[in-house]
Amino acid sequence: MEITRKRIRKKAFVAEDLCVACGCCVKVCPTAAISVVFGAMAQADPDKCVGCGKCAKECPASVITIREVGA
Repeated sequence: MEITRKRIRKKAFVAEDLCVACGCCVKVCPTAAISVVFGAMAQADPDKCVGCGKCAKECPASVITIREVGA
């Protein structure tokens, strides 16, 4: 019997409706996974995000969370 393990990764999620679009997260993201769109909110690209958490630590509005996602 083979045991398969689900690979767990972490990704950033932005509460876009609460984001103040200051750009602090964009400046610290090492993979350019976060961008401010329409000058109104940040969005995280899950394909680029490595889940390091730098954006969440830098966010003055505390609207970015790092969550585990199955891959």
